[in-house]
Amino acid sequence: MIGAAASILKNGGVVVFPTSGLYGLGADALCESSVQKVFSLKRRSETQPLLLLLSDIRDMDRLVRKVPEEARLLMALWPGRLTLVFDASDAVPPLLTGGTGKIGLRLPAHPVAKALTAAFGGPITGTSANRSGEPPAYKSADLDTALCREVDLVLDAGDLSGGFGSTVVDVTVRPVRVIREGRLPVACIWDALKQPP
Repeated sequence: MIGAAASILKNGGVVVFPTSGLYGLGADALCESSVQKVFSLKRRSETQPLLLLLSDIRDMDRLVRKVPEEARLLMALWPGRLTLVFDASDAVPPLLTGGTGKIGLRLPAHPVAKALTAAFGGPITGTSANRSGEPPAYKSADLDTALCREVDLVLDAGDLSGGFGSTVVDVTVRPVRVIREGRLPVACIWDALKQPP
């Protein structure tokens, strides 16, 4: 199924797949028409950016303008639990940034998400698989059936852990700014940076 899902992504399709806490919508992050499909499926405002899941740290070379030293220290906390926000490179479709010029990146921890990004060989969208304003799905049974009919494939992993999303940290400013505390306690951020909060 992973091979089939990766093939769908390479051909411009959209896949529902499990992440550590909830189900996500995956599409080729560097294909503007695929990204547009995700926005349409979610009925999401184009002013709201989408985060990306990396297949490998080397994906960052084409996605971000620079990787600050603080970001390198925080990347030691990957995979999972932490989304880092960078200045997006020109290769990133502007739609992904919601007009901010910034892009959130995470290295996935869930085995299916890791296998999917690896088989695809590049970054994919990692937004939650739900209509905007609706609750995210932590169980496959809770996925929006209408949305599922509109995607090309659903990778069903049963019940996921739910709970908080990733902690989001903007590394484009100094000191770094915690946008949202999630699965990774903020204390871990300051410990990794060897800085007081």
